[in-house]
Amino acid sequence: MSYCLIVDDSRVIRKVSREIVESLDFRVSEAENGEAGLKACHTEMPDVILLDWNMPVMDGYSFLKELRSTPEGQAPKVVFCTTENGLEHITRALEAGADEYVMKPFDKGILAAKLHELGVLPVSHSV
Repeated sequence: MSYCLIVDDSRVIRKVSREIVESLDFRVSEAENGEAGLKACHTEMPDVILLDWNMPVMDGYSFLKELRSTPEGQAPKVVFCTTENGLEHITRALEAGADEYVMKPFDKGILAAKLHELGVLPVSHSV
C-alpha cells in the first residue's frame, strides 16, 4: 500500500484530503507545517506528499528545498496544493522541486488524475 503524507496547517484541509487519499487506497499521515513534515519524512519517507505552501513555522518552499537536498528526499512525488493560480507562483513551486500542483479546493477526480499522471495511484484505481 502506498504511503501519502499531507502537510497543511489547516485541520479541515488535512481531514478532507485524508478522506480523499484514503479512498484511493493510500496509507496516510499528517503534519501541520513543514518542520513537522520533515520529521515525518525522517521517520518514513512517503511515496507522495500533498504540500501546502503558506504555513507557519516552515512554509512549503522551505520544506521542499530541505526535502530535495537529501538523497532519499528525491524519491517522493510532491503535489503542491494551493489557492494561488499565478504562473509565477506555480513556476516557483515546480522549480523548487514539486512534481505537480492542484488548486484548492480539489476533489477526488482531480487528485486521482494527478496521482495517476505521476504513476503513484494504485492500480486498482484507473482514471
